[in-house]
Amino acid sequence: MCEGKKVGYSTLLTSQHKICNVELHITGELQVMSKTFRAYDMNQQLLLPPDLRQWLREDHLALYVSDLVEQLDLRKIMGVYEGDLRGRPPYHPVMMVKLLIYGYSVGKMSSRKMEQATYDDVAFRVLSCNQHPDHDSIAEFRKRHLKELGKLFVQVLQLCQRAGLVKLGHVAIDGTKIKANASKRASLTYERLSKAEKELEAEVIRLLGEAQQIDEEEDKLYGKGKRGDELPEELRNRETRLARIRELKAELEREAEEDAEKELALKEEKRAAKEKGEVFKKQHKRKWARSETGEVVPKSNAQRNLTDSDSRIMKDTITGSYQQGYNAQIAVDREAQIILAASVVQQANDCAQLVPMLNEVKQNVGRMPEQATADGGYFTVSAVTDNSLREIDLYVPPNEPMPRDEYSDEIAETASVREQMWHKLRRPGGLEIYKKRNTTVEPVFAQIKHIRQFRQFALRGLAHVEAEWSLICLTHNVLKLFRARKQCEIA
Repeated sequence: MCEGKKVGYSTLLTSQHKICNVELHITGELQVMSKTFRAYDMNQQLLLPPDLRQWLREDHLALYVSDLVEQLDLRKIMGVYEGDLRGRPPYHPVMMVKLLIYGYSVGKMSSRKMEQATYDDVAFRVLSCNQHPDHDSIAEFRKRHLKELGKLFVQVLQLCQRAGLVKLGHVAIDGTKIKANASKRASLTYERLSKAEKELEAEVIRLLGEAQQIDEEEDKLYGKGKRGDELPEELRNRETRLARIRELKAELEREAEEDAEKELALKEEKRAAKEKGEVFKKQHKRKWARSETGEVVPKSNAQRNLTDSDSRIMKDTITGSYQQGYNAQIAVDREAQIILAASVVQQANDCAQLVPMLNEVKQNVGRMPEQATADGGYFTVSAVTDNSLREIDLYVPPNEPMPRDEYSDEIAETASVREQMWHKLRRPGGLEIYKKRNTTVEPVFAQIKHIRQFRQFALRGLAHVEAEWSLICLTHNVLKLFRARKQCEIA
């Protein structure tokens, strides 16, 4: 047939028969060969309900998260549902907490990714016991209990203490800029907000006039039976945007007035300190100006974001670019890189964070560390001399070039706080102690941002972002606990 020759029916039948013989021979061979393998049948039905835990190896992270969550105190989360018998029963809170903690631990922080994982990922399927909560349910649970989920950070930290992973010999503090769930383009200055307010107000008035004219014309044609309480979509959008702009503008004006009052109070404190012959340490950067009429108004370049008004424009010191984000802070114990304290602030610089972070360490673990380091961005005279930090051996260089003069063991009694700190850092072993900061806190940010791919907050608003950051830091500590346990088992 391939050569173009005519073939009779009998020849064709014979060829087909041979082909069939080959197929039968191959099928038979496969059937014989299959007897040498273990049974494999995709259509096999399970006769008894399976033990889901057997789908994972005994040392799997998901099983560890499951056991750990069952040790946590979830009474405040569970208590929300007491007496609530309306509608369909909710998913079990313990299961939802397990899914969230495991999801954040392995880099699946999106509620949609978690929903999909309950179908595709064996570990998620085990934790959910073959249930498949939709992404709306996961997102709503996280939003509803975000504050309490953030508080679980301290409970996990206490477990790290019991496991001997917290020593408080050396603690390093640092911050990193993390992108907000908002676009930089949505940020407007006070000057632009004022201009946009006038433009939108005029536009809304124009649209309202057109709507009124249309209503009058329709009333003449159809009578007055038509409803008039539904605004056109175009007008609703402009009115919503105008209301948001007015809200942000009022917020900036309120902050300017508060800042002016704070500056006046500081001037009074400075005058009183001068009369007593004391040194006044507090500094104040003015955030307000006076209008032509003498009123206190925000500076023209003061900004607010329409999407997330709590976020701020911040410079990424690594890339040199600006982004809409938050300043995320952590204090890390050197022994096993356990995060002892975590917070999120709106200030781009770190100069006011040293005292709060170390005090939070004490609040979380019961005592101050013996030694603490932070980079030059944290140095202020008032911070390193704060009475609450007197028992800590601090290594925080002034934010300036190191002196080049020859080092001397002796230091003058009249030396300033900056000179005393430089002398401490330059003495034998001082810089070696300070360099511990790099290998203590920097790897933690690398694990969070690069390995676990957390580079942007999913939620909006400072309170929500703080709780989400606590959840990120909590899962970092969970991973440290898990790995430490595995190392102990190997040893």
